[in-house]
Amino acid sequence: MGRPPRSALALTFGCERLGKLTAGQGRPRPALRRPWPLWLTVPLLVFGAGCAGTGASTAPSVAAVPSLVEAKHQVVAYVDSGRYEADIAAVAEQAREYLESRAQRGGKLAIVIDVDETALSNLPSLRANDYGFIVAGPCDLPRGPCGLGAWIGMARAEPIRPVLALARLARDRGVDVFFLTGRPERLRAATEANLRAAGFEWTRLILKPDDLTTKSAADFKAPERKKLQDQGYTIIVNIGDQMSDLDGGFAERTYKLPNPFYFIP
Repeated sequence: MGRPPRSALALTFGCERLGKLTAGQGRPRPALRRPWPLWLTVPLLVFGAGCAGTGASTAPSVAAVPSLVEAKHQVVAYVDSGRYEADIAAVAEQAREYLESRAQRGGKLAIVIDVDETALSNLPSLRANDYGFIVAGPCDLPRGPCGLGAWIGMARAEPIRPVLALARLARDRGVDVFFLTGRPERLRAATEANLRAAGFEWTRLILKPDDLTTKSAADFKAPERKKLQDQGYTIIVNIGDQMSDLDGGFAERTYKLPNPFYFIP
């Protein structure tokens, strides 16, 4: 029950099921000459197979891969239709139900929450960039382009409201709230300011050391959760928008929010 239902992890368009869907840039951007930060990786497209045909065939089935334009249209439709928000709310409700039940049993309890596309929404910057990924430069909203660093520095990301409600409930029930993000330590001030403006309160905000490089976000986040366990905490809920937010253990229940925009290993 800890994992969200399949409907919250995959998008369904007609008879095709679309898994971790993201869209690339719709217009050309300058090439980046340095590695992308792991905490917000360039969008990745992963598609499932289409419908089975009714006629007999000996040829192996091949998944129909939409163009980048079609994929972007699907993402826009998913978000604008309200399905994205509804899927988030459904997963957060599962987490809420477990937290309410588990908190009654007492203990030194904690909830671990990711930041980007979990606590805070970067949708304005993603839209401004036509769902592309731009690291450097100013952020010109809503016209674009919007550099990621500048956007974070503005501290204007809105809260993802079902997660905000979950964090507030946790504090009301005596559960400590820990934010665990792959954002680098140098962005602490901006991240704290944004979380505070969005209405969050927390016990600790854990960011990735500026000089730490890992193959997967899980290689940083799982050891950090173990540190909390070693301090006597029982992490009853771990919630994030990437599987790498959740992999590696040290939580009773994990909850995966949908993210149709990008994938982080």
